[in-house]
Amino acid sequence: MGVDVKNELEKRVASQSAPIKLTKDMKIVDMVKALEPEIRRALPTVLTPERFTRMALSAINNTPELANCTPMSFIAALMNAAQLGLEPNTVLGQAYLIPYKNKGTLECQFQLGYKGLIDLAYRTGQIQIIQAQVVREFDYFEYQYGLDSKLIHKPGEGERGEITYIYGFFKLLSGGFGFEVSNKADMDAFALKYSKSFGGKYSPWTEDYEAMAKKSIIKRALKYAPISSDFQM
Repeated sequence: MGVDVKNELEKRVASQSAPIKLTKDMKIVDMVKALEPEIRRALPTVLTPERFTRMALSAINNTPELANCTPMSFIAALMNAAQLGLEPNTVLGQAYLIPYKNKGTLECQFQLGYKGLIDLAYRTGQIQIIQAQVVREFDYFEYQYGLDSKLIHKPGEGERGEITYIYGFFKLLSGGFGFEVSNKADMDAFALKYSKSFGGKYSPWTEDYEAMAKKSIIKRALKYAPISSDFQM
């Protein structure tokens, strides 16, 4: 997102005449209640603080380690999901709240999921088709960039082997299209460089590598799509 929610929330809380006291042992319900004025201002009108609290409790039930993260980082990460209208840490795979160590402190990081990105793309009203696929070693795969670009993928039958490539493509309602391809080694290097949680126990890269690789390649493909700046942000 364009604004660092955690830093913005910390500034607002610190600027109040009576600073809000948050402690590591504070229950999530009490934390949300203490921050309710700021949360209410930050959330979409369709999402109440009560609904926000239920999302928080659900996320912690699904990933108990989140309860040990710094309170402000958890609230900020949850706000990111709420502002996008996405459910974090559910089987829907829309978004993830991930605990990770930052200079020895356990913090919570928001990460958009593959299905969440797809949902956001369709919300623009400009996308006809958007999809990503993994290619395996016994598939037939051929691609070519340039003025005579092409993308051909025929999945193998039976045992398809290990992942070799990941690709994503889109087609606009206007008829325009685009695609992006990455081999497995390049995707791993990308994840290692840009994901703070890569390799961690709770990382979606560990739990669902295929979905995260698909999300990453779709994001690259959409850089070439003439869609709204709000969505690109």
